[in-house]
Amino acid sequence: MFTRLSRWATTVPIALALAAGLSGCGSSGQAVPAGTSPAASASSGNGATTLTVFAAASLTGTFTELGKSFEAAHPGTTVKFNFGSSATLAQQITQGAPADVFAAASPATMKTVTDASLASSPTTFVRNKLEIAVPADNPAKVDDLKDLADPKVKVALCAQQVPCGAAAVKALEAAGLKVTPVTLEQDVKATLTKVELGEVDAALVYKTDVLASGGKVKGIDFPEADKAINDYPIAALSKAPASDTAKQFVDLVLSAQGKDVLTKAGFEAP
Repeated sequence: MFTRLSRWATTVPIALALAAGLSGCGSSGQAVPAGTSPAASASSGNGATTLTVFAAASLTGTFTELGKSFEAAHPGTTVKFNFGSSATLAQQITQGAPADVFAAASPATMKTVTDASLASSPTTFVRNKLEIAVPADNPAKVDDLKDLADPKVKVALCAQQVPCGAAAVKALEAAGLKVTPVTLEQDVKATLTKVELGEVDAALVYKTDVLASGGKVKGIDFPEADKAINDYPIAALSKAPASDTAKQFVDLVLSAQGKDVLTKAGFEAP
């Protein structure tokens, strides 16, 4: 289905994975420092609490908003986020990165964490589906999914190992199409950026990412997207340094307030 990545890494050394996982910026713009112990991550020693949330890249806007609301409702608590590919985040968690909450873009990536007994009873909180993203002026005149099979059309896709890439595989198979992308990206935000910069003519990304672009790209619906909908599960981690606070954040995501923020961004109720 896809051209092979020439330098795709199938394994990541623990030190590199931890460094990547701990570099995510929180709502305060601070990074979780490498080498921080779980206890130090949870509390600064003066009564303040740090909540570390690992979340799929497509949740960046909504979770940042919810993080600010959570901080306002819990004085002394700072929410730090690590946004990225769900597959990479799951790997970081299983390799020991200190985190309190994991919100994944697919059940398969959450299963990596639950199979390691690092989370239990995850809850599906939203669903998301693909759209074709094209530049606002749509120079390649892409109208539907079959146009992506034209070798003259430069296409970006998420790598197959990550949820948006796995969804793209399902959608293209449902349409009976073979698409050869010019680039495979490690998360949906990077894939969308290729369209925003005009480096490709089209990409398959989530509907929510098209809406979040603020008009920089145009979204095109296609029927096969209904056969590749991703469920998003969330769970407080069993070894969460800030376990009580983690459960409270999950409750916020599952609440009416959380649902309102997420559905306004284009997510669908499960």
